[in-house]
Amino acid sequence: EDTVATRRLRTICAAISPAPAAASPPFKKLLVVNRGEIAIRICRACKKLGIPTVAIYAAQDAGGLHRDWADEAHEVKAPAGKEADAIAPYLNIEEVIRVAKQTGCDAAHPGYGFLAESEPFADACAKNGIKFVGPDARCIGLFGDKTEARRLAIENNVPVAAGSGPVQSAEEALKFVEEHKVPYPILIKAAFGGGGRGQRLVTDASELAGALDSCIKEATMSFGDGTCFLEEFVSPGRHIEVQVLGDGHGNAVHLFERDCSVQLRNQKVVEVAPARGICSELRD
Repeated sequence: EDTVATRRLRTICAAISPAPAAASPPFKKLLVVNRGEIAIRICRACKKLGIPTVAIYAAQDAGGLHRDWADEAHEVKAPAGKEADAIAPYLNIEEVIRVAKQTGCDAAHPGYGFLAESEPFADACAKNGIKFVGPDARCIGLFGDKTEARRLAIENNVPVAAGSGPVQSAEEALKFVEEHKVPYPILIKAAFGGGGRGQRLVTDASELAGALDSCIKEATMSFGDGTCFLEEFVSPGRHIEVQVLGDGHGNAVHLFERDCSVQLRNQKVVEVAPARGICSELRD
């Protein structure tokens, strides 16, 4: 049966060139810059590819299961004054690079969250001869920072919801809302956020200051950067994504659209593909 799904599968298969038969692993040793289930997935994939892995862990994660999946594991320290923070070590770029060089890793995989969208980390890897498994620093700078991504979209005439640039205080946020007549409810979002973190819904001006402060603190703890911005809350709305894969050599393929509207605490729970209710004209 020639369904939308089968047509998509044929398109994807035709667009992706067959993998070369060869075979030496692409890296000599890979540093896994994450923890828990994310790190385990990376280690498992590397084992299949014959790539030795090095795990990192904070003191609080000394018994973490991801350590057992890697070929070796090394502790990373938090910056001075943040020793009690279990996340801070994983965001400490200097420490992560130290472990990579000390263990002879020629690649680093950040998984998602933590340093996955950190332009300084990708840049540090490049400067130290370590392959960052992901976009280069320039691309991360353009898309990792949502305020920069919005600016780029607007410059290229891509429609975006009404929103601000970085806001530093509640006074600045209130001024923007009043001057641009942005209707409530509005969203406060972490510029470097992801994974459902760093987002607050504000239904009234009286809630803005507390929500902004809370969002900044969460973003700082989770992503190492507390920059936030405001965006119009679209309701009713659907969360539709189109994923694009590129290999760094000028080849790219899209995987069509998927509906990610079913969420819990701003975290996607179910993704449906193809998305229902999308007409062929819009899809094409």
